[in-house]
Amino acid sequence: MKTTNGSEMPHGAGKRSLNPDALNKLLGQMINDLGAAVNGALVVLGDGLGIYTALADIGQATSQELAAKTNLDERHLREWLSAQAASGYVTYDAASETFSLTAEQTAVFADPDSPAAMTGGFYGISSLYHDEPLIAESFRTGAGLPWGKHHKCLFCGTERFFRPGYQTNINANWIPALNGVQEKLNTGTKVADIGCGHGLSTLIMAKEFPKSEFYGFDLHAASVEAANRHAEEQQVTNVHFSVAPAKDFPGRDYGFVTIFDALHDMGDPVGAASHVKQSLQPDGTFMIVEPMAGDSLTENMNPVGRVYYGFSTMICTPASLSQEVGLALGAQAGERRLREVLSKGGFTRFRRAAETPFNMVLEARP
Repeated sequence: MKTTNGSEMPHGAGKRSLNPDALNKLLGQMINDLGAAVNGALVVLGDGLGIYTALADIGQATSQELAAKTNLDERHLREWLSAQAASGYVTYDAASETFSLTAEQTAVFADPDSPAAMTGGFYGISSLYHDEPLIAESFRTGAGLPWGKHHKCLFCGTERFFRPGYQTNINANWIPALNGVQEKLNTGTKVADIGCGHGLSTLIMAKEFPKSEFYGFDLHAASVEAANRHAEEQQVTNVHFSVAPAKDFPGRDYGFVTIFDALHDMGDPVGAASHVKQSLQPDGTFMIVEPMAGDSLTENMNPVGRVYYGFSTMICTPASLSQEVGLALGAQAGERRLREVLSKGGFTRFRRAAETPFNMVLEARP
């Protein structure tokens, strides 16, 4: 390399010197992230094999006792338990050489009905490693990747990841926060749930409000099949699932329309909002549940934003880019951009009706 006066610069002279403290801090974060990444696979393994639930059931146990209960190989199990204990996911007592789950660990790993259950997220993450070559190609071409082209782990993982928050909040907190919607649902109205996936959100509402009729729509045919299967298994009769795009789902005179964590995935969210407005009754309500986010990158540089930006890079943004328009809002769009979309779709009244650390709930009216 030559300097500005044409002389040769010594090899390596252009490199910036390293700050040892900053380097060690970054390396410490990387070690922590490597541990989290590898133990994510162990979480999926333990959940699938029923190890967490068995440990919660048996209480304090040695690896031999847990192996006997689970009918799993003790040596494999002992190594898994050691890794989980090192992660703080399982509690280890050195004096008795036993493992156990605290109430908090049980809530996160072993109770699917707990509001704090988190294992579903790791199933979704496992799909991202499978799909990395497909996303790399999308980076090169800009063509995006449709939702249905992802590894199957994503679909069940998404359902399980969102279930705790939805079960806790939809009927108890979010719908009551909307003006007049709970009363309308109790009396009986027609509801459309757009981007319903496996039907989790639709079924939660349908079971709570039996006098209303619920229609779930999704582009992904396999997810709609799963939703119909869940409805049959749960014997919910006031719900109907079918394949339809957000911009052209059938029906009119809906009293209530919902989109749960899906508006930002759509190629043309303005078109979707416009069709929702046309499909609503004059006094109808549109509830949009979106990931919690500020309106700038700086506001989203936190642990929740980190998770959502990661998923958005691998799932949400490619999904939108693969569709017509391809607006690619991303999972951290923020309320300001979401309001712009709704306004362009014809809505004139907005408010943030509720929020959690993970979601914001917007109420829009014509």
